[in-house]
Amino acid sequence: MAVEATAYARAGLIGNPSDGYFGKTISVTICNFCAKVSLYESPQLEIIPNVQDRSVYGGLRELVDDVKAYGYYGGIRLMKATIRRFVEYCDAQGITLPARNFSIRYRSTIPRHVGLAGSSALVTAAIRCLIEFYEVDIPMPELPNLILSVETQELGISAGLQDRVIQVYGGCVYMDFAKELMESRGHGNYRPINPSLLPNLFLAYRTDFSEGSEVFHNPIRRRWLDGDAEIVQAMQDFAGYAEAVRELLETGRGAEIGPWLDRNFDRRQSISVLNPKDVEMIERSRAAGAHCKYAGSGGAIIGTYPDEATYDRLVETFENSNVIVLKPRILP
Repeated sequence: MAVEATAYARAGLIGNPSDGYFGKTISVTICNFCAKVSLYESPQLEIIPNVQDRSVYGGLRELVDDVKAYGYYGGIRLMKATIRRFVEYCDAQGITLPARNFSIRYRSTIPRHVGLAGSSALVTAAIRCLIEFYEVDIPMPELPNLILSVETQELGISAGLQDRVIQVYGGCVYMDFAKELMESRGHGNYRPINPSLLPNLFLAYRTDFSEGSEVFHNPIRRRWLDGDAEIVQAMQDFAGYAEAVRELLETGRGAEIGPWLDRNFDRRQSISVLNPKDVEMIERSRAAGAHCKYAGSGGAIIGTYPDEATYDRLVETFENSNVIVLKPRILP
């Protein structure tokens, strides 16, 4: 038996990073990039290393370049953590798994360290393979929680549900993580929005080394847990931006959401010190006539533009730089 699953990159359109703080967000899948996982029956359980996990180099500079591109951690730890959490979930649910082994392969085209949810895409695709291989039924609303637990419980990475919800549901989704919902049923209210209601969108991301999402999330998490009034208010503000954009989209006024993206970025900048290179991307995009914000925790931005002339200016603005600009394809 052999199975394969795909999970796409994602961009937070509005409201992030409030998803980890009982907030509201809207997110979209980006079909330009994806993670794929293949799993097939074998005598022993084997995780087959990807290029990200190599340990043999031609020299010092090659090792340094590899670390700059992929960081210190590849996909093996994600696969191990995913398999363990899947087994523990099944044990807790009283699900007996058949006694058969598998080999698992993984690969990804999602740019790393730019906040496009590459790690959670690998975990999502791996979980889907395990579900199909062992013929396990997991309710869709519960699936993002299981995927999130791989990184938060197994690997100690601060993260929210947004990435996992959009990678499970696909397309464009409004998410309400209100405390009463999360505490009463363990998941939020996930409401699909027709992607055809979205305005012109662009995505830009850096090709030079950025940083993992935990670099941003950890200081904010500490302040949140300490009851920092500024952080608490900011999360409420982000949630309000998502609610406003949802209403605009669902009433056919998608062309008006741009200023809300600007507000989202400005509010984020007010509570943290951001990477100057990321801020420069925002400023240059705004100067070209676009509205934009972080797509995740840094390294990539998503925004709106009114016409093709503006998009052409965006492309021209970032020519001969370490920034790639593209039109995202949203999963239907």
